[in-house]
Amino acid sequence: MKVVILAGGLGTRISEETQIKPKPMVEIGSQPILWHIMKMYSAHGFNDFIICLGYMGRSIVEYFNHYVFNHSDITFDLKQNQRIIHNNAIEPWKVTLVHTGKETMTGGRVKRIQPYIGNETFMLTYGDGVADIDISELLRFHREHGKVATVTATQPLGRFGSLQLTQDNRVKCFREKPRGDGSWISGGFFVMEPEFFNYLEGDHTVLEQEPLEKLVKDDQMMAFKHSGFWHPMDTLRDKNILEEIWKTGKAPWKMWE
Repeated sequence: MKVVILAGGLGTRISEETQIKPKPMVEIGSQPILWHIMKMYSAHGFNDFIICLGYMGRSIVEYFNHYVFNHSDITFDLKQNQRIIHNNAIEPWKVTLVHTGKETMTGGRVKRIQPYIGNETFMLTYGDGVADIDISELLRFHREHGKVATVTATQPLGRFGSLQLTQDNRVKCFREKPRGDGSWISGGFFVMEPEFFNYLEGDHTVLEQEPLEKLVKDDQMMAFKHSGFWHPMDTLRDKNILEEIWKTGKAPWKMWE
């Protein structure tokens, strides 16, 4: 099954990093967050990726073009003009890079990769968020309900510490990272049937607006509730949080050896 990753946005809220690289190439622990997302899927046996390029897409092309050389030991025999790769423990990934336009909206990007999907179920997510989702269970849930689409629902942590106060303003309870207001939000990590392409129009289509709203109206979307770790990388603060988590050696989304 193919995994589609949206990797073409401008990343304006993390412009400190995205002035020189696209958002999915912002690094967590010396590897782009795109790599972390792909490793998550690969840990569950999904290794066929379609990456929707846009803003500074060439840097993603260059990353994969040099991936084997940058992750292997190499002997360069200059006289024979040969390169010999040693210790090639490279992931079994097939990566299709599709230039979906610099100004194309999220739904339009998905529409553009339709020829690479064909008449198959596919997965879809954003190139800027990690989680400890059981992707195999997500797929099982999707297949059981028989609808066109499944979205992963999550409850993000609050941005600020939470206080519970008594009537005379004494602090009764302090929680450093509360669960926000308890609402479920879209965390990405979709599973889609090929019929989903019928809900998409041109490059102007915003995935999160008419297509998903119409799916809901048609009773063709189900939510897979995920109560575990989920964290987007919207801002430099988010990037730093993920970096600190990774440094502990216990990053929840690291589901691979």
